[in-house]
Amino acid sequence: MKVLFCGDVVGQSGRAVINQHLAGLRHRLDLDFVIVNGENAAHGFGITEKICNEIFDAGADAITTGNHVWDRREIMNTIGDEPRLLRPLNYPEGTPGSGSGVFPAGGGRTVMIIHPMGRLFMDALDDPFAAVDQALANHRLGMSVDCIVTDMHAEATSEKIAMGHHLDGRVSLVVGTHTHVPTADAQILSGGTAYQTDAGMCGDYDSVIGMAKETALARFTSKLPTGRLEPADGEATLCAVYLETDDETGLARRVAPLRVGGRLAEQWPV
Repeated sequence: MKVLFCGDVVGQSGRAVINQHLAGLRHRLDLDFVIVNGENAAHGFGITEKICNEIFDAGADAITTGNHVWDRREIMNTIGDEPRLLRPLNYPEGTPGSGSGVFPAGGGRTVMIIHPMGRLFMDALDDPFAAVDQALANHRLGMSVDCIVTDMHAEATSEKIAMGHHLDGRVSLVVGTHTHVPTADAQILSGGTAYQTDAGMCGDYDSVIGMAKETALARFTSKLPTGRLEPADGEATLCAVYLETDDETGLARRVAPLRVGGRLAEQWPV
């Protein structure tokens, strides 16, 4: 199976690069399934139903989010009715929506997505490691599902790497989101699970992690009040992780970063 995971979409420029390239990537790479992290898609903070539909129309099969999932409060009226839109798994019981799901993919196969959120330097949610174990209690890779992708939305690289090793051999891919910078550690772990600490963002890299430089710099260099952070609106780079799995086991055969458009050097799976 061939899967593409696109990093955090930031603002209008991030949505534009998804709209520009995703359909072509599906065709060029013969993709069976596409996941997009959309938590910053609505002017840098949160996501709306309209933007979800725009991302689906562009070629995504599912959307993950993160700590900004509730920034547009109207999404609470959507997330319970749209199973393809996931919020972090380890929110308390009773939170609207779901943090995992099983979805149809090309060739009659299935993809499971698990979407935990870290706790280091972030909100004090339930234990993400126990939450992923519970989500996997009724599913086994290569048997009940053909591919399992884990979006670990976290600040600390150590927590993301720990999740990779915790799930090694049980899922197809563990990929980090949230820090918006693509890491250079794409690899297949010893148990056969693909891993990359952060997929990067789909946004303008002439920025401070997707936000306009001027206001972001003022926050670091001055203790004076500043304006609201606004997304940078220049040409965006689409940053993603490409995965190929073994059809019998569901484990990774290949993992590679993908980058297209904008300021960052173009990179394709070769």
